[in-house]
Amino acid sequence: MAQTEDFGEELADFVRRVAELKAARSVPNDELPTVLDAAIFELNHVADQLWPWYERLATSGPRAGASADRQELQLLKSVFQRLPLPVALVDRETVVRRLNFAATSFTGVRAGYATGRPLAGFLAHADRAAFRTQAAAVARGEGDRSLTVHLQQRPAVPVRATLTALRPGNEPRTGVLVVLQPAGTRVPAAGGPVRPLPNLAETTRHATLMELLDLMTTALIAAPADQVLDRAARVLHGRFADWVVADSGAARLSRTTVLGPSDDEAATVAAQDPATCLLVVEAARGGATSLQVRPEDPGAFGHDASGAPVLVRANVTSLLCLPLTVPDGPVRGVLTLFRAGARLAFSMAEAQAMDMMARHIALAMSAPRQGGTRR
Repeated sequence: MAQTEDFGEELADFVRRVAELKAARSVPNDELPTVLDAAIFELNHVADQLWPWYERLATSGPRAGASADRQELQLLKSVFQRLPLPVALVDRETVVRRLNFAATSFTGVRAGYATGRPLAGFLAHADRAAFRTQAAAVARGEGDRSLTVHLQQRPAVPVRATLTALRPGNEPRTGVLVVLQPAGTRVPAAGGPVRPLPNLAETTRHATLMELLDLMTTALIAAPADQVLDRAARVLHGRFADWVVADSGAARLSRTTVLGPSDDEAATVAAQDPATCLLVVEAARGGATSLQVRPEDPGAFGHDASGAPVLVRANVTSLLCLPLTVPDGPVRGVLTLFRAGARLAFSMAEAQAMDMMARHIALAMSAPRQGGTRR
């Protein structure tokens, strides 16, 4: 395999040199002898070096142990998947290449979902930068590392992450093997209490959304026009989202309702200027719903009075930001929902249902009430 790769590199270099010789045909006539000498040299190189090398590779055929190597590789893959320790193979950017069965159970993240996404994104915001830095150092060959991190779904449990460099035979770059273990405790069994990412049964999810739609419709019908947004927020708070933030207006947003885990926490977010929340401003301007799972930008919803990002302070694991608008009508406000901690992330089905409810809320805010006029 190594000889074949070396031959390929040598052949690629030869092709590049030939291209340069072709480009040199336009040189003045008095300089053509130099180009001709170089061309003859390259022809001799092919005849004396590359061609015999090719014949050796062609006559050797497949290695006798090729089949055995494939079997060995398959065995190693099986061992990786069946290891009782949570193990992940990532690149220098912490993007997941492989996740074994124990790691999916330990983190609550399905392997198919995790592959291609940064492993750092499944950690608490405060740990992400350090984890990325250590993974990059290990990939550069600066030695094994170990650090304590926290999974975003279980922030109270410290996790020991051990990183070591690994260069699989068929991979072009050095990877990083990450072993995850609870700091000072045993690894939980496969049937532990960690709940996976959204994977609810279709019937249960549908029934829950239908119940929410019914509650929302009832609240909107009974609410006075000036209380529609507040009533809608109270329907969603708790049963559907840990945080509900309602902003009215479009060109000039004003925060009208904030419902969170506690009154003190809600007061902190209520004191924000919505104009400093990039997510809210973009929703009001573009009129597009935003669904984010493990938001990458911690400052996307602005900062509190102490300067801490709201998404980090609230331990937000998923969010929905919905403009309140009707077809061909102006944006009348923005509704933002947070889920935090170990709660299941918002699903696409829930986002679609909320998009419909957002239109209904906007209609209720616009519709004339008995004895009133349309605004």
